[in-house]
Amino acid sequence: MCRALWRELGLIEGRDLWLEINSLGQPEERRAHRAALIAHLEAHADLLDDDAKRRLHSNPLRILDTKTPAMQAVVDAAPRLIDFLGEASLAHFDAVRAVLDAAGLPYRINPRLVRGMDYYNLTVFEWVTDRMGAPLTVGGGGRYDSLIEQLGGKPAPGVGWGLGIERLLLLLDAVGVVTPPRLPDAYAVLPAAAALPTAMVLIEALRAHGASVILHPAGKDGPASMKSQFKKADASGARHALVFGADELAQGMVALKPLRAGEGAATQVLRPLADPAAWAGELLRS
Repeated sequence: MCRALWRELGLIEGRDLWLEINSLGQPEERRAHRAALIAHLEAHADLLDDDAKRRLHSNPLRILDTKTPAMQAVVDAAPRLIDFLGEASLAHFDAVRAVLDAAGLPYRINPRLVRGMDYYNLTVFEWVTDRMGAPLTVGGGGRYDSLIEQLGGKPAPGVGWGLGIERLLLLLDAVGVVTPPRLPDAYAVLPAAAALPTAMVLIEALRAHGASVILHPAGKDGPASMKSQFKKADASGARHALVFGADELAQGMVALKPLRAGEGAATQVLRPLADPAAWAGELLRS
């Protein structure tokens, strides 16, 4: 999923960003590693910064992710979590790697990758870039088998990931990727507030069929004048206006009015509210 997004945006894995993976194993394996890690860090407490000392007994795994230069030697010599994994966890990690290999997706194993949330187990991953200088994480996530149960639900494994929108935008700018703005396919024009519920239902259905539709929020006094709405519709660059007039709604219809020259700007047609799938394609840009 992530790779598909990068490619859609014009980013190339291995050049603009890369995938790092690790296995956190299971809770009992992390507990054994945690004890060994704390003992190692306590033996070098004089080299730890204030943040590391604060985390030493609360979340020592996060110390492995430090960017403090003076602590790198201590962290590099720390016990590795992967050396505490049992056969089942190692087999799972091998299976994950096999899937990535089969997909032709290159990756790097980072034994210091831990993520920031304690509910992760087994696989964790991050997408990292150095195109802005020092390595930065653009997005990441992992597997969590007990989170749903912790939240009161039935036990169920899950996986999730998050994305740093600001960092992604900075990355796109750094590599010179230009994402042209997409003009809307249609702009909704509502003569009266009573049309809003019907308009919202139809617009969501059209969006589900791939159309980009703008619904301008009404003010406290209701929708703006028709003249003002059509002016905004034209300025938006939309090809069509969807007019939810009272007469059209009474017939179960919406008026589809072209806004661009050369597209029959004077021709307004009615389309059924109940069957947007039949005409949604008329809105889409070629």
